[in-house]
Amino acid sequence: MDNTQLQIRAFEAADIEKLSSIWFETSRQVHAFLGEARLREQRALVEEAYLPNSETWVACLDGTPLGFIGLIDSFIGGLFVDPGRQGSGIGRALALHALKLKGELELEVYAENRAACAFYRRLGFEEVSRRPEDDEGLPFEVILMRLCNIDQSAS
Repeated sequence: MDNTQLQIRAFEAADIEKLSSIWFETSRQVHAFLGEARLREQRALVEEAYLPNSETWVACLDGTPLGFIGLIDSFIGGLFVDPGRQGSGIGRALALHALKLKGELELEVYAENRAACAFYRRLGFEEVSRRPEDDEGLPFEVILMRLCNIDQSAS
């Protein structure tokens, strides 16, 4: 994909349905270990709380949202790209956008989501710590990662 055509803009209320769909379809693939019922419950939170209440940036091509990043200060609450567009530079563009805004970034990622762990490491994120349970106390290992500087020439 030609990323010169990719635009990153602020979240708009009209984005909720499309971004929720991107979140859900991606989560079904990369967070399948959480189970479909739990993902459906979380989808309501994504729509009602996370998207409208975080600093959300949307990556669009020809006006169509293809991915988004949700920030709480310098913490990435979520970075999701349409499953059919993963690997095309959209996630990298969103992370670079957030880094330019914040100067440093932190996030938590499920250890079992190996593709995401590898993606963040390629961007220069470093592991800070691990914990054996997620925020809901379930036995899914979570990794805290931090990025203080990135080689933007690699983008």
